[in-house]
Amino acid sequence: MKDTLKHKGMRNQLADVLVAKGIKDQKVLDAIRAIPRHLFMDSGFEGHAYQDKAFPIAAGQTISQPYTVAFQTELLKIRPNQKILEIGTGSGYQTAVLIHLKAKVFTIERQLTLFKKTNIFFKKMGYRPKKFIFGDGYKGLSEEAPFDGIIVTAGAPEVPKALMSQLKVGGRLVIPVGVDEQIMTVYRRKSEKEFEKKEYGSFRFVPLLEDKN
Repeated sequence: MKDTLKHKGMRNQLADVLVAKGIKDQKVLDAIRAIPRHLFMDSGFEGHAYQDKAFPIAAGQTISQPYTVAFQTELLKIRPNQKILEIGTGSGYQTAVLIHLKAKVFTIERQLTLFKKTNIFFKKMGYRPKKFIFGDGYKGLSEEAPFDGIIVTAGAPEVPKALMSQLKVGGRLVIPVGVDEQIMTVYRRKSEKEFEKKEYGSFRFVPLLEDKN
């Protein structure tokens, strides 16, 4: 599959849709305009790539809705060279957005088929996360902590304590919390012991699974 002018036009239209839905961060919108989302999906579904909706990928997972990707990224408030931990690599689309924003990305995927597929794809496309790990995202990545930001791309029944502890003071954890429906939640670490919590409306994600490998 190629990336054509037609695809670029569709991405511009998608970015306009996201603006209409309230996305304001220009750098996030630039990432949506730049990244060829159709290449992250099977070629048969290319026609769906620039609609603002989630879509199934391998291992019973989904490529997140572009609005959700943009919204979560906007909530992270990334600056260049910040260390960002992503829980749930999936197709790698969210990872690519973070890399486009010049973050140092550490990303964890727990589905082996997806991990292998996305690993090959990253190499082919030239996306280079700092680390791409097959493992349990519930545990985070203590050896690389603390992080400036942590983004969770699956619904968590509760907030994993390991992730809270791996945040830098001033850092932000963006996580959808809930069982059937999730509330997008941001925890900002104010001090060693103190966190500020804000909620941003309901979403639906595939579940974040613990110790299921």
